[in-house]
Amino acid sequence: MQVRFEDSRPQTAKTIAYPVTGTAFPSTDQQAAALATGSAAAQRFEGEAGAILDLFVGGADGATRVLFAGIGKAASSATAYEKAGSALAARLLTSGETTLVIDLTDSNMADKAEAAAHLAFGALMRSWRYDKYRTKLTEKQKPTLTDIVIVGAGPGAADAYAPLAALAEGLSLTRELVTEPANIIYPESFVARCRSLADLGVEIRVLGEAEMEAAGMGSLLSVSQGSAREAQLLVLHWNGTGDSGNPPLALVGKGVTFDTGGISIKPAAGMEDMKWDMGGAGAVAGAMAALAGRKAKVNVVGICGLVENMPSSTATRPGDVVTSMSGQTIEVINTDAEGRLVLCDAITWVQKNYQPKTIVDLATLTGAMIVALGHEHGGLFANDDDLAAQLLAAGTASGDTLWRFPLGDAYDKLIDSPIADMKNVGPRPGGSITAAQFIKRFVDEGVRWAHLDIAGMVWAAKAGTLHDKGATGYGVRLLDRFVKDNFEG
Repeated sequence: MQVRFEDSRPQTAKTIAYPVTGTAFPSTDQQAAALATGSAAAQRFEGEAGAILDLFVGGADGATRVLFAGIGKAASSATAYEKAGSALAARLLTSGETTLVIDLTDSNMADKAEAAAHLAFGALMRSWRYDKYRTKLTEKQKPTLTDIVIVGAGPGAADAYAPLAALAEGLSLTRELVTEPANIIYPESFVARCRSLADLGVEIRVLGEAEMEAAGMGSLLSVSQGSAREAQLLVLHWNGTGDSGNPPLALVGKGVTFDTGGISIKPAAGMEDMKWDMGGAGAVAGAMAALAGRKAKVNVVGICGLVENMPSSTATRPGDVVTSMSGQTIEVINTDAEGRLVLCDAITWVQKNYQPKTIVDLATLTGAMIVALGHEHGGLFANDDDLAAQLLAAGTASGDTLWRFPLGDAYDKLIDSPIADMKNVGPRPGGSITAAQFIKRFVDEGVRWAHLDIAGMVWAAKAGTLHDKGATGYGVRLLDRFVKDNFEG
């Protein structure tokens, strides 16, 4: 999808959209406005954000399709503009139309440039599809919309859109990684897909199994040892500050490219979904792409712990004891509680090598989180109230919403082991909390840390404002906003 900002409407335009507040139809096209006034009641159109009134207006050179996109009844927000752009893209994506013109010329919006940027972003993200493996789509099923032209937004529109375009690239990378099947995306190919970030100025380092073994990462490697695919630790460093010191912020993502559960094997029904058990690592990669793409003035390192969890004669068994990079020992009660085994070594590694002051980890960690929150919020755990507040605010502002859960000694005791320093699971009640308590044991004293359990958020069974069914890209907007509000000078 191509986005352009123009001063005037192309003469050949045959599909025109006008964002409207309530039912205040613009006078730019009096014939269309008159028709809309008469049609609004019939179509129950009240101009709410994301509502569409779709009309055809006759003319000397044929009919023109005119759409009125609601942006709400009061002063509109970025979210409202994104909903309007999204609704327009969803309506026209496979309609046969190739170009949509959104006309803001006579709009009374307070900031047309910002409105135009978010209209474009909403349309671009809602139109994202991954049809790479679909060879038998009918003509009516194939996307036709290729161009969004926004008219009359003023000279600042392109500049306002630039950071959102970078964010869109990051979101697209995350969605691609999450969508690809596990025979295509595995640890080494995940790394290969991220190599292009070097073109944006991201420094890339990769540790293979031999290097991780030398570093003592026995916990992470215990997850990988049943697979023919070699584990990888992907390190992505973006420094837009000019400061040569260590990054104050580390983002750590769980990257289980396929999770069978290992010896504690999952039920067959729905196991195909476990290709997206690397959604945390995908979000970290996408966020790093977005930050580098918009040249964010921040020094940040992203760590992706990449493994495949498979059952085989070499796989870790329930009851095995492994030694983490921190030196702490873990009794593996359930090999399907593998994400925390990956994260703990990745967190230890980044602390020893970069000494960050703040760590945020993201993981599709527990089914218990979906039971608790459904698919509406990610779960937030933190050892610092200010950090929790920053993330909650970023979630609200970005649309990647979070809900905070408790931590405490009573939960921590539930993962004590009789033969090792800890076990990797507690009892069934409070499963998401005990998983967070496990990770917390590997965070150094004085380091601010937050754990985001995003199990219910990286894949959607229904379309949302900025995504169709499938990969959502959850976490990228959240991290980008978190960094922008709290780490950029």
